[in-house]
Amino acid sequence: MQDGKLMEFGGAGRGRGRVKREWEDIQPELLMKIVSFLDDPTVIVASGVCRRWRNVICTELTRFSLSWCTNNINNLVLSIVPKFTNLRDLDLSLTLHKKRVPLLDDNAVETIANNCHDLEDLGLSLNCALGGRSLYALARGCPNLTKLDIGFCSAFSDHGLVFLSRNCRKLKILNLFGCYNAATNKALKAIGDNCRQLESINLGWCFGVGDAGVKDLAYGCPNLNAIDLFQCISVTDESVIALANNCLHLRSLGLCHCHSITDRAMYALARGRVKSKDEVLGGSVKTQYENLDISYCKALTAPAVQALCDSFPALHTCPSRRSLIMSGCSNLTSVHCACDSQPHRASLLA
Repeated sequence: MQDGKLMEFGGAGRGRGRVKREWEDIQPELLMKIVSFLDDPTVIVASGVCRRWRNVICTELTRFSLSWCTNNINNLVLSIVPKFTNLRDLDLSLTLHKKRVPLLDDNAVETIANNCHDLEDLGLSLNCALGGRSLYALARGCPNLTKLDIGFCSAFSDHGLVFLSRNCRKLKILNLFGCYNAATNKALKAIGDNCRQLESINLGWCFGVGDAGVKDLAYGCPNLNAIDLFQCISVTDESVIALANNCLHLRSLGLCHCHSITDRAMYALARGRVKSKDEVLGGSVKTQYENLDISYCKALTAPAVQALCDSFPALHTCPSRRSLIMSGCSNLTSVHCACDSQPHRASLLA
């Protein structure tokens, strides 16, 4: 580089500079390669170097995060999002230890929905000032959403979530943790009816969720492989039985603080089977549960949980590989996985 310009050397045996290019003439492929190494704030700066850079970056950029922005996030969204119209992945989530002043508002989300129609993955968690306008805007403007994180957006209503489910039918991953006003049985029925590709849903701290809603999910979303029902205190064995019988790809189940869960649910899980091609041909393959949290489910007994643990080798109680979580269950201390009882086997599997 010399005087802000790029030099190319060589060619046809000549030992002198052959081509001199201004920075603004850099090839789009090389420019985007450079951009891939930049952090997101620097990408914004790079897009302002010149008109050509702005056009290339704004056209080619598909993933972007503004989660780092804690001040004037709304002004930033309003100014840059209309330029990045080909975004497929956008993260505006907050983390618990960060504060944002002011919080992201509905106007900003409407701007996203009006400009980023190809958006597939959107993170909005902990933006608790968002209201119903945001969900309605996303439903109308972003029909290709496959992953939506609105955890702790507690101002959303179930009406908005119902409308979203009817328009965003490609959803596969949905985080509703702490959305206790939105995640109701009514909303889960709509999700079960419309989002049949759903694979993962987090319903933690959604106190209005009961058996009716979970069963509608189980019946409508056969590809479900992960569901978290943390502190869904109205959920009973009926929900677990419906999941075991209908969601045959289920791998991860969170039942922490679901106090009404009993041994009946554990035995239902133990009997679960995956309907695979092998089964159609006469074979049978067990569902391979990999994560199960039954913490503080104090009605459970050791024999039932042990039977479940014995049925699925991927469930571990050993400290190094723990995937069967039983915190607060003093009556389950005798439950152990095979490698927990055989330390020498654990060392072989590690």
